[in-house]
Amino acid sequence: MPSKLDQLRAMTVVVADTGDIEAVRRLKPQDCTTNPTLLLKAAGIAAYAPLVDEAIAWGRRQSGAREAVVRAVCDRLAVNFGAELAGIVPGRVSTEVDADLSFDTEASIAKARALIAAYAERGVGRERILIKIASTWEGIRAAEVLQKEGIDCNMTLLFALAQAAACADAGAFLISPFVGRILDWHVKAGGGPFTAETDPGVVSVRQIYAYYKKHGIPTVVMGASFRNTGEIEALAGCDRLTIGPGLLDELAADEGALPRRLDPSRTEGAPARLALDEKAFRFALNEDAMATEKLSEGIRQFVKDLRELRVLVAKRLEAAQAA
Repeated sequence: MPSKLDQLRAMTVVVADTGDIEAVRRLKPQDCTTNPTLLLKAAGIAAYAPLVDEAIAWGRRQSGAREAVVRAVCDRLAVNFGAELAGIVPGRVSTEVDADLSFDTEASIAKARALIAAYAERGVGRERILIKIASTWEGIRAAEVLQKEGIDCNMTLLFALAQAAACADAGAFLISPFVGRILDWHVKAGGGPFTAETDPGVVSVRQIYAYYKKHGIPTVVMGASFRNTGEIEALAGCDRLTIGPGLLDELAADEGALPRRLDPSRTEGAPARLALDEKAFRFALNEDAMATEKLSEGIRQFVKDLRELRVLVAKRLEAAQAA
């Protein structure tokens, strides 16, 4: 019998949730997605030193304020990794807008345009890239503008139906609901024990998936942030699933049967279509303590890792200039 990974690939687009280029080569996903946390880890791997060295060498040739140069080098590093990944996967590579721009629509738009231009300079067209933006009200408004320009967006840090509905109304190409982080919140709050069927992250993604399919919404649902293979198996049939290398390896080693659990023709229990202006969106999110807390926490964590990456880059630039 084929492995569960092969069975999953027959019904779901499998995406690698990693910046580890060698893992992507080995696992052969359709797409891959990165974030500041994954990029920070990858930047510390000796095998990828040439990608870091190139960005630092480029940074030494730039003029302007030190902070601006450091930020530009971080962007170049992200594109270096992304371009390398684009040469391996047949599909899309997701690259994240700086998390500290999560509440700035215009700056998010400008950053996305700059990233797309940087990829174009390397011969990677916008049809190969997804721009990752946090699913705040401001981020969703940025995506609305970018989508009209033909820049497809991956809406990340998504924890609630209200976010999913607003992203759909904005015409976002793809959303990434975070399964494992939803589970984490409920476990910390004293809930459980949970099975794969009762896992609140799985339940949330199933609800969003049914909502999209019932109302004919073309936005892609890509489950993310998994804690175990049970969550993944419970979402078999979802449009896409982005999975870390460790769990991909577990699925590849398991030859048990994997039944389809999500199907676009089965939308029973799907919520009615929501109409959300800014006030309604913010109120709905405020009513959901889990989504509010996990969105804020996720942005803080990405910002923390982004700042660490900037410190690393600043030190490398200083060392290069002193040499």
